[in-house]
Formats: sequence, structure tokens, C-alpha cells
Amino acid sequence: MLRNYLKIAWRNLLKDRSFSLINILGLSVGLACTLLIGLWVADELAMEHYNSNDARLYQVMTRHRTESGIMVGRGTPGILAAALKKELPSLENATEVLPSSWFNPGGVAGVDDKKLKARPQYIDSNYFGVFSCPFLQGDRRQLFANKKGVAISEPFAQALFGTTKDIIGKIIHYDQLDLSGDFAVIGIFQPNPANATEQFDLLFNYALVLEKKDWLQQWTNADPQTFVLVKPGVNLAGVDKQIAPFVQQKVAKGQADQLFLAKFSDRYLYSDYENGVQSGGRITYVRLFIIIAAFILLIACINFMNLSTARAAHRAKEVGIKKVVGAGRLSLVIQYLGESLLVSFLSLGAALFLSKLLMPLFNDITGKQLQLSFAAPVVIAILGMTVLTGLVSGSYPAFYLSAFRPVAVLKGTLRTSLGELWARKGLVVFQFTLSVVFIASVLMIYRQIDYIQSRDTGYNREEVIQFGIPLKFDSANIASASSFIKQLNNIPGVVNAAGEFHNLLGDHGSFYGMEWPGRTADQYRMEFANLEVGYNFLETMGIQLKEGRYFSQNPNADHEIILNETAIRMMGLKDPLGKTVTALGEKREIVGIAKDFNFESIYQGVKPVIFQSYPAGDQVLVRLRKGSEAATIAAVKAAYNRFNPGMTFEYKYLDEEYRHLYASEIRVGVLARCFAGLAILISCLGLFGLTAFTAQKRKKEIGIRKVIGASVVRVAYLLSREFLVLVGVAIAIAFPIAWLAMHKWLDGFAYRVEIRYDVFVLTALAAIGITMITISYQAFRAATANPVESLRTE
Repeated sequence: MLRNYLKIAWRNLLKDRSFSLINILGLSVGLACTLLIGLWVADELAMEHYNSNDARLYQVMTRHRTESGIMVGRGTPGILAAALKKELPSLENATEVLPSSWFNPGGVAGVDDKKLKARPQYIDSNYFGVFSCPFLQGDRRQLFANKKGVAISEPFAQALFGTTKDIIGKIIHYDQLDLSGDFAVIGIFQPNPANATEQFDLLFNYALVLEKKDWLQQWTNADPQTFVLVKPGVNLAGVDKQIAPFVQQKVAKGQADQLFLAKFSDRYLYSDYENGVQSGGRITYVRLFIIIAAFILLIACINFMNLSTARAAHRAKEVGIKKVVGAGRLSLVIQYLGESLLVSFLSLGAALFLSKLLMPLFNDITGKQLQLSFAAPVVIAILGMTVLTGLVSGSYPAFYLSAFRPVAVLKGTLRTSLGELWARKGLVVFQFTLSVVFIASVLMIYRQIDYIQSRDTGYNREEVIQFGIPLKFDSANIASASSFIKQLNNIPGVVNAAGEFHNLLGDHGSFYGMEWPGRTADQYRMEFANLEVGYNFLETMGIQLKEGRYFSQNPNADHEIILNETAIRMMGLKDPLGKTVTALGEKREIVGIAKDFNFESIYQGVKPVIFQSYPAGDQVLVRLRKGSEAATIAAVKAAYNRFNPGMTFEYKYLDEEYRHLYASEIRVGVLARCFAGLAILISCLGLFGLTAFTAQKRKKEIGIRKVIGASVVRVAYLLSREFLVLVGVAIAIAFPIAWLAMHKWLDGFAYRVEIRYDVFVLTALAAIGITMITISYQAFRAATANPVESLRTE
């Protein structure tokens, strides 16, 4: 019997090749989209889940009140982990880490004349009891035996030494401000897997940092990150309650943050907080694309349903005869579901081919290295998805066909029911509602991303290159770096050059506890972004002053500071120029007020900023004169090679780095456009098939109309009208849905575009235009057919 069902199914596929091709093509595109999105979603969900103690691993986070609400941070006091482990019995372990991201852009490790940029991480002796970091060679305990040991990752060892053999005990020189020195290699470790957000090349003893930066041992600092491992079976709510006031009990009232625990493996997907409460993050995009994948596959299934039920009359006699000779409804349902499963599995073959073909492009868009493997879980997921697709797409046609009454069928009195027509129209409306929502959303995403990239941020990032230099905190090295920056300013084609620490794009330090005349107790916790910059940094970046002057061009000006407008407003200072404040334990004079500018992501508003001046920094910014970029960069490179021989000159344009801030949004925008286009393509395939079927069904009517004088345009209009009305209904339903969805998405930005009416006008025109293009071919083909052929008795 099974063989007979397969034979009938195959013959039906060959009999109506055009409809079969549309079904297979629609389902294959839907399955391919779902497969690619599924691989991306699985990779996103796997991020940070690489530790063996993942279920019990938490990061200690901070909450503190500001004028704009409760802010959440990751930085904690540098002595918190040791105190937590000692005083809280509910914790199995706790560790303090200064992650590689804290040292952006990192330092330089060298052996003999070879130098490589390196990402350092500083860890305490409890680190390996909390995190998974396998050692391939050496004894990891030796890292904590003294402060002059270093562990090195296997790839970095290969790059630096050219081998991983016999390097234990060898000396490398490391340059990173005041942490520079010679270190003995004590071991080689396996680097973090690709699903870890924090990657590092070198591991140093955290005790070295405590020695060099003694302020880390004060309870009021917030720089390192603290991670804890809770004991099995411990009530997490109870631990949270114990941790919350922990630091507040160590310092004066009101001068410390409240602590709480967040799951370590959640920090990638659930990174956003609103007024102190977790409010989302990348998980929003994961959920969005899961929904998109489901809808795309559903649209493809709807095509199958519509075309199968529309062509039901062709198989009505087959159903009637089978029922007369004793076939039950269940056997017919099984047969037709089997046919849809056959189509689904044929589509799977095409979908796998499409996925393989599109994988390089998909990886390029997403910035990932996804591969289509055939491990058991993947195969089970693919087969399950295919079977589900076959059952969903074939369920309605199967039950619809099997319900035919044999008497009506064999007498030729079977008529299309009103319910069937409304169901089919409803499915078309549903398809195009989703397509219209996709079109409107893509337009809004494009506008917001364009606005992000073109918005005036208050400084000029065009024609500016940025690169790192090795810098130590000794007078000779700082003088050398300062001299190097002066040389850059003398190069023809360099408009200006300046040093800075960290960078302008959200990677900066912060502090609280600044004192100023008239400060209230409530303002003690006011947090300032701390931008440590070269003397002429503001001029280089085109940051304008509202009042006062720029920094003095001499080494004795380290007592001068410049604040932004937001800082002055929140501090409540009147006539601030010349006033003295105490910042980071030192008295500073306010010499200028900078106009507000966006130095972070525009998801956030402008924060209070303090500029401190330094002769040099470990980052250098060079503004190039337009039209002479190539020659100027070559001259800058030559100067760099004289200043830092043996090191490769690597630079980036600041505007490219700015765009990188919004890489996720840009990728989501590109993916949204691609998947919206595919959803529209699948919908159009179904519409094309329905138009062809309608034209075939009304062939004699069209012939009669042409004989009695109907024009080609009139006939084409008659065939198109029904579908245009359905698309019009879809547009009316889709617009409110699209507006709500985009309004919610835009709420995540501090600066955003308005949702204007022209978006919906363009969307409506696009939807109608796509519909007209889809149906016009079949409509005009039917309208221009020879009426004699149409009226000839079949």
C-alpha cells in the first residue's frame, strides 16, 4: 500500500509540474531560511556556556542611584572577592578578575626583536576554581608563586615563539603602562572557546595589579569584576539578600553601591538593564529571528495549503472512486499527508543545497563562522522540522480532500464552498500581512541605522585614524611618547594629533565621590565618565567649548580639568570657571566647559564628563588633511616605525570604529532585509500559483468575455481585482502591527527617528507594486489567449 501511495504521489507531482515546482521552491526557501536562522540562534544561545560550573557561576553586579535612575555596573571593589569568600559560607568560591576588555587595546609582548600585540587578563589564585581554563603545559599554581610569572595561550605561544615546545621558563617582555616588565613563562593554557566573549592571550597574577594600583584595595573603587560560585542547593534569593548590603557595611553610609548576582552565562544575551532591572539585550534579536523563521516557514506552508485546496477539483473524482470502493477517510488523510511529506522532504534536499550555497554570505553578514554539521542533534532537529512542515502544510488539504462526498463528486455537483473561499482568502491576507509588516519594519530599521551613522555626535570623527603605542609610566617613556606626538603634528597633511587613554566610543573609566563647592550629600554618588586625554585632544576631535579655554600646552597643567555641560548642570555649579574641585583625591581647576557630545552608544543619553590632560596616552588620534590621506599615513607609519621599531603599524579609521559600535543593529538590518525579501518571494510564489490556477479555472469565462468585446485590460483587471483587494486588507491589518513593533524597538534608543506617515505610504506602494508584478504576467497571458482555444470543448 505504501508503495502505491508513493507512486500516486509521484505521478501527481509530475502531472502538475508548475504547481509542484512552486510548492517545492516555496517550501525549500522557507526551510533554508529556518535552517540558517536556527544555526544562528543555536550559536547565540551557546554563548558563555563553556564553563563546567555554569549552573552555579554568577557575576557580582552593582546598582547605584543617579539623577536619571538606578544604573547597573559590572565593576566592583578590588578586594571584594576575598572578603566574600571569607564571610559568606553560602559561597563555594569567589575570584577577582581584571578582564582583557579593561585593558583595551591591550599591551605588547616581545621576545628578542619580535613584538606582538597581546590581550592580558589579571587573575587571583581562586580563578581556576571558578572558571574552566585547562593548562596544556606547566603548573598553574606557579602563576601565583610570584608576581613575575605569566601563562600564555597556545596560539599566542605559537605566534610569538614559533613553537609550543620548551618555552617554560623563557622570558618575555611586556609593555602596558605601569604594569610593564619582564616575565617568565610558567605554562601554556588552552584559549577560551569561540562561544566566550572574553578572549585573552596572557594571564598575569592579580597581586601585581594590587601592588601597582593600591587604590584597588579601597572599598570605594569599582574597576575589577567579581565572580562567585555558589554551593549546590543554596537558595539564590538568600545569597542575593546577604550580598546586597555587603560593601555598604564597609564604608560610610550612602557611599557604596548595592550588590546583586547575575548568572554569568546570561551576560551576553541579557545585558540590558532599565532602572536597575534586567530588561533584555541580544535575546530580543534571538526571539525576533525565531519569530521570523516561524513566520517564513508558515508562509511557505500556507502556499502549499492554498494551491492544494484550489486544485482540489482535479482530484475530486479520485477521492469519490476510492470512497466508493471502500477507502476510509483515515486512509485518505494518511495518503494526502504522505504526499505533503514527500514534497517536504524533496524541499529539504533543495533547502540543504541552498543553505550550503548561502552559508558563506550568511557568515559574512552575521560575523560568525557557522557550519552545517550532521551531528545527531542537528539531524534530529532538521528531520523534525521537515516532518512538522509536511504535516502542517498538508493537514488542511488532507482533511479537506478526504471530506468530499462521493455522490456529489461523481455526479459532478461538487461546488466550491463559501467557507473554503474565505479560508483561502484569509490565508492570502495572513501571508501578505506578514510581508507588509516585514517591509515597514525594514524601512524603519534602515532609517534608524542611517540616523545613527549620520547623526551629529558633537565631535568630528571623519578623516581621523587611531592606533596604539606602548607606554610606560616613567618620565623617559612619557617624554618620548610626547615627542612622538609632536613629530606627528609637524608632518604635512596632519591637521592635528593627540594622545588619549582608552577611546571615545564608550571605552573609558568612571569614578564618583568628586567634591565641589555646594555639593550635597545626595550628589556623592554622582558618576563621572573619566576621559584622560592629551593636551590638544579636544581640538583634534573638534569638540567645541561653551566657555573657557582648552588645556595649556605644558606638563605643569595636570591640575586643569574641563567638564561638559551635563556635568555642570547636574552639579548645580554657577560661574564654574576657575573653581576648584577635588577629583580622584587631587585638587583640580575648571578651565573650560565643553559642549555636550555623544561619547557612548546612542542607546544612552549624555553623561557627566571630566577631561583630564596628560602629555601622552597609549592611543594616538591623528586628523588627516582631506585629499592627502595616503601620503600622510605613509609618513605617520615611518614616524611610528622610528618610535617603535619591530612593531607592525596598525591603524583604524575612527568613523569605522563608530560604525562597529552598531554592528549588531547593522547586521540585524541586513538580515531583516534579506529575510523580508525571502518572505515576500515566497508569498509571491503562492500568489503567482493562485493567479495561474484562477486564470485556468476561468478560462471559458475569459474566452466568452473576449468574444463579446472585452478588452485585454478589462480582462486583466477582472483577474487582478480580487488579489488587490486581499492585499489592501493585508495592508490595513499590517500597519498598526508594524507601528507597535517599531515603536517598541525604537524605545531602546535615547536618540531615534520618528515613525512618519511616508514609511507606510512607501510600504503600501511596494506591496501593491509587488502584487501587480506577480499577477500581471498570468493575468495578461490569460487576457491575450486565443478565445477559440478557451472555448473549444475539452
